[in-house]
Amino acid sequence: MPRPSFRSLSSLLLVPLLAALCAGCASATRMSPEDRASLDRTLTGPDAEQYLRVSAYLTPFFGDASKRLLTPYPPEDVRLVDDTQGKPINPGPIQATLPAGSRVRITKVEFPTAWVVTERVLYSPRTWPWVYVTVEGAPAGEQVVLVLPPNLDRPDAFRAELENTLSPHSPKAQLDGFSAAVKEAVRTKKLVADMPADAVRMAWGPPESIRRTLEGTAKNEEWRYTGERRKAFLTDGRLVRAEEAGKSVLP
Repeated sequence: MPRPSFRSLSSLLLVPLLAALCAGCASATRMSPEDRASLDRTLTGPDAEQYLRVSAYLTPFFGDASKRLLTPYPPEDVRLVDDTQGKPINPGPIQATLPAGSRVRITKVEFPTAWVVTERVLYSPRTWPWVYVTVEGAPAGEQVVLVLPPNLDRPDAFRAELENTLSPHSPKAQLDGFSAAVKEAVRTKKLVADMPADAVRMAWGPPESIRRTLEGTAKNEEWRYTGERRKAFLTDGRLVRAEEAGKSVLP
């Protein structure tokens, strides 16, 4: 009887090893396999063609040099990966700014199942859903990833989060309704005084929280972004003040 080769023995040992590693890493998604498969089919098929709803940055993807991160927020405000002391890791410097209205195509939707988590680079947002896209204006051939929040257990919740950044409809008509100064601010992710709330959202992305108050008949809103490094103040739907690290950012 022939003795098994070293290669065949290695293969036999590798299978249970991988299975053990996978078993030791719990799935980070609560969505059913059927719903995950359905989302991947529709978002890479009929709904693959999308547009940037907000202007976004392209940055490195933490410790994974094979990918780029697509995010509405500056690297200082990204909260996707923590170091061993629980402090947020900066993904890396801004490499490009992609304006609202840029064409996007979804190529893959990847959920953090136990097996997927084991294959992802350690210092990356391994336990979050990843949406792979190609974006007009991004370098060709690069893997660009939009990261969505964890624990999205329903397709409607997943789509709602996705629609904070992407839209199946072009925002061109909305952009054309803004003044030249506001359009330029949105394109470059800047703010200018008196810009409407929709333009603030397109430039800086959706805030983490909004505090609303009444002052006589005036309706005031304070938009706070992750980490509260950035804040925008609006009155009756118009920007009156904005701060970054405690300093005014309006020209």
